[in-house]
Amino acid sequence: MRTVITKDISQFSNFKNQLLHWSNQHREVVFLDSNAYHQKYSSYDVVLAVEAFTSIKTDVKNAFQDLYQYQSQMKDWLFGYLSYDLKNDAENLQSNNYDGLAFPDLFFFQPKKLFLIKENQVEMQYLRMCDDEIESDFEEILSLTSNFQLPTSITIEQRISKENYLSKVSKMLEHIHRGNIYEANFCMEFFAENAHIEPLEIYQKLNAISEPPFAVYFKNDHHYLLSASPERYLRKEGNKVISQPIKGTSKRSEVTIIDEQLKIDLAQNEKESSENIMIVDLVRNDLAHTATKGSVQVEELCQIYTFKQVHQMISTIVSEVENTTSPIEILRSTFPMGSMTGAPKISAMQIIEALEETKRGLYSGAVGYFTPIGDFDFNVVIRSILYNSKNQYLSFSVGSAITSQAVPENEYEECLLKAKAMFEVLQSK
Repeated sequence: MRTVITKDISQFSNFKNQLLHWSNQHREVVFLDSNAYHQKYSSYDVVLAVEAFTSIKTDVKNAFQDLYQYQSQMKDWLFGYLSYDLKNDAENLQSNNYDGLAFPDLFFFQPKKLFLIKENQVEMQYLRMCDDEIESDFEEILSLTSNFQLPTSITIEQRISKENYLSKVSKMLEHIHRGNIYEANFCMEFFAENAHIEPLEIYQKLNAISEPPFAVYFKNDHHYLLSASPERYLRKEGNKVISQPIKGTSKRSEVTIIDEQLKIDLAQNEKESSENIMIVDLVRNDLAHTATKGSVQVEELCQIYTFKQVHQMISTIVSEVENTTSPIEILRSTFPMGSMTGAPKISAMQIIEALEETKRGLYSGAVGYFTPIGDFDFNVVIRSILYNSKNQYLSFSVGSAITSQAVPENEYEECLLKAKAMFEVLQSK
């Protein structure tokens, strides 16, 4: 049981910053920020969960079954992540590439303290064992000031050279031309060893550059995720399930008329549209596994959404599920998300594993939460920095969808565009 107290907040941005800095004293932190981005499906502007009362941490073997048991027993708010490599539990697949980060494959926790912010109100939900700390915590949050502004400059290396990248994309195109796959998302890693960073400050700088709707600051002891994700993986509201895959990217311009033309060009780009539509078909098929008959619908097809750094092509696919359908089964039958795999999904994942050189781990996985009634909301972990402060290994990956129309040089340039913000915050003076 939780004690619930609601308080008014007069300065939203200031309180949000204070809350984030206060959270960092805890071993477990999930801070979710929508950055006031206008979106149809949204419950809160900011959510913060800290300090595990119970938790689950596991590798891929029987991961979804273990999560099912945990979520069924707790029937409380649960926060955490699904790593990309849970594909090996959902399907007969393997992940044998290099892993410098050493994150658990799955981690969720039941927070002792929970903050839900909507407009100028914060709802604090504390487990009864610590509800006597609500008032003192609130006062402590209001008294905090932040003063980082530390320069960061680390040496970033590229796991796959440009020459090797172009060669690998050409091999992927061979698979496409032979009919083995129609599309696959190919990713490459940038990394730094002996990296010393202040994760919270890097997150704030990254978030300020992009202000995306699914930003995350995640901390589990020495494991950190600093995410400026623009993409929702999957949301459940009652009996409705919503997926919003992104496929199609364009740079922006500071000149308004040019920027508008870039949006038009993206909307009319046949290659980008075909990428998106292939993934829409894949998502429709995934959702059909748990949907009631005839309920899978495409609400939006290839709509252009604008973010601070890029324009993106996004589709929205929805379905209805029975009350008896487990939320874990909905996730298992759609994971990993189509936008980060390809079509057909299993063949694409096998080819991805053969050509990529890094275990994806949490990158292209999902972070989010379950509510006590079994609703959930998860993002796609992209535009993100991963950091293990214990072994001082830092990593970020970027990728693009390879289709029959792909030009390897253009795909490489798209990857660099997506990596721009991460380079900027990690090499600031």
